Amino acid sequence: MNRRNFLLTAASLAAAGTNSRCSLSTTSLAFTGQVLGASHHVGHLLREGRLPAPKSRRKVPVVIVGAGMAGLSAGWKLQKAGFNEFEILELEPACGGNSRFGENHITPYPWGAHYVPLPTRESGAVRELFEEFGIIQEYTAAGEPKYEEKYLCFSPQERLYRYGRWQEGLLPLLAASKKDLEQYGRFRDLMAHYRGRRGRDGRKAFAIPMELSSRDREFLALDQTSMHDFLIARGLDSPALHWYANYACRDDYGTNYSEVSAWAGVHYFASRDGGGKDEIEGSSVLTWPEGNGWIVKRLASLLTPHFHTNALVFRVSREKTSASVDYFDVQQQRSTRVEAEQVILACPRQFAESLLAGPGVNPASWLAEFEYAPWMVANLSLREFPRERAGAPLAWDNVIYDSPSLGYVVATHQSLRTHIPETVFTYYYPMTDAPPRQERNRLLATTWQLWADFIIEDLGKPHPEISQIVSKLDIFRWGHAMVRPKPGFLWGQARSRAAKSVENIHFAHSDLSGFSIFEEAQYRGVVAAEKALELLRVGFTSSL
Repeated sequence: MNRRNFLLTAASLAAAGTNSRCSLSTTSLAFTGQVLGASHHVGHLLREGRLPAPKSRRKVPVVIVGAGMAGLSAGWKLQKAGFNEFEILELEPACGGNSRFGENHITPYPWGAHYVPLPTRESGAVRELFEEFGIIQEYTAAGEPKYEEKYLCFSPQERLYRYGRWQEGLLPLLAASKKDLEQYGRFRDLMAHYRGRRGRDGRKAFAIPMELSSRDREFLALDQTSMHDFLIARGLDSPALHWYANYACRDDYGTNYSEVSAWAGVHYFASRDGGGKDEIEGSSVLTWPEGNGWIVKRLASLLTPHFHTNALVFRVSREKTSASVDYFDVQQQRSTRVEAEQVILACPRQFAESLLAGPGVNPASWLAEFEYAPWMVANLSLREFPRERAGAPLAWDNVIYDSPSLGYVVATHQSLRTHIPETVFTYYYPMTDAPPRQERNRLLATTWQLWADFIIEDLGKPHPEISQIVSKLDIFRWGHAMVRPKPGFLWGQARSRAAKSVENIHFAHSDLSGFSIFEEAQYRGVVAAEKALELLRVGFTSSL
C-alpha cells in the first residue's frame, strides 16, 4: 500500500467513524500486535459529566496533578527540600507521560522520548538530577561534566538511507551537489553565529531552558516567521538542506518546518552546546534502552509512596487560602476530594484550565492558541537483525530520506552484551499531513492492520525482509503528544499568560515553554515546586 492510498484509506475510515471495521490490508502479515495509547476514553468521561460527587475527603498540603516528567520533577524538588507531605494524582495506570516505556523478553524500549542532549550550563536542575543519578560522575577543572560512559550514545549514532545506500550522519551528503555543500556550510556558519550570540541583557540568544534566553528584539523577531521562510529569506533553497531542517522540526516539534516558528527552528540548532560540537555536525546524547523511561523509573522509585494512579482529576476549586481537588478512582469507581494548600497542575495547559472552578475563573479564549501534535509510535520485536546491504552500518538512530516517518531507533544499541540475536526497533511517525484535529481522528480510526502495512512498506525500503523477521508489532497512539511552536506562539501573550500561577495554583508542563523536550518539562516542574515551597515557607536551595 503506497503512502497516498494509505492516507486516502485512513481518511475515509476517519470520516466513517472509529467503530468502522474494515479489512483493507494488501499484505498477509505473519505476526500480531496490539494498539495501545493514552486513556482518552477515561479522559472523555469529563465531557459526559457522569462522574459522581466525592463521598470522602482528606487533607494534603500539596497535590500534584499529572505524573509526566513535569509532575515527577515537581515531586523530586519537593522531596529534595525535605518536604514529603504531597500526593501525585495520575490518570494513567503508569507514570511517565511522553517518556513512558515498555519491556519484553528482549529488552526495555521507549514509547516516546528516547534521549537527552548533554545539558548546558543553564540547565542547572538537569545537571543536579544527573549528578544524583550517577549520570554525571564529576566535573573538570573548567567546570565541564564527566559522564558515565555507558549512558552516552554508543557509536555509530546516526545514519541516513538515500539512493539505496546508508550514509553516516543525517545531513544528506550522498550525491550532494556543489550548491548543496556550499549552503550546508553557510547554514552551519549561521547556526554557529546564533550559538555564540548574547543579547544586550547578557543572556544567550538561545538557551535551555528557553525562559533564560535573551529578550532582544533581534532574536524575538524570528518568532514571527516560519523556519521555511527563514531559510528562503537568507538565500538557502537547497532541497536537501530544507529536508534536513524539516526533519529537525518534525523530530522535536511534531510539526512541519513551514508551520514552526523560526525562533524554535534556530533554537534546535543553536541552543544545544552541552556536547561542545555544532548540532548540525552531530553531538553526543544520553540514552538508554527504554529511552527517557530510565529517568522515569528512577524518579518513580523515589516517589512511589506519593502516587495515586488511575486517578481522573475532574475539578480543582480555589478557596481564599486553600484549594480542593476532586478525582475519580477508575478502579474503585468512586470520587474523593483532597483539600490542599498548594496545587501543581502538571498536565497540558488546556486540560488544566478545564479543571479549574470557583469565583473569577472563566475559560480563557487565548488558550485556543495551544495546539497539540498527534504521533504514532510503534515497537517492532525482531527475531534477528535485518541484513545490512550497503553503506554505513546499523546505528542507534536510523532515518529514511523522504519518508513520512522519522525512521527508527534500536533499543538494544546500548547493550553491553557481545551477542544479541534479537532486537526491538522503535518507529516514530509524527502526523503532519493535515491539521492536528484531522490527524487525531485518523490516528484513532486507523486499524492496526493498516498501520502495520504502512510501517512494513516504509521499513521495507532499506530492509526488504523486514516482514519476515518481525515477531510482534505494537502501536501506541499519542493524540496530544506535544505542543506545536507555531510562528508567534513562543513569545506571544498566550504562552506567557498561561505560565502564571493563580494564587496557590501553579502550572507545570512542557507546553508552557512552547515545545516538548525533557529539559523544559523538568524546568517547569521545578519552578512550580519552588513556588509552592516559598508560599509554604519551607526553606530550600533553588535548583534554578
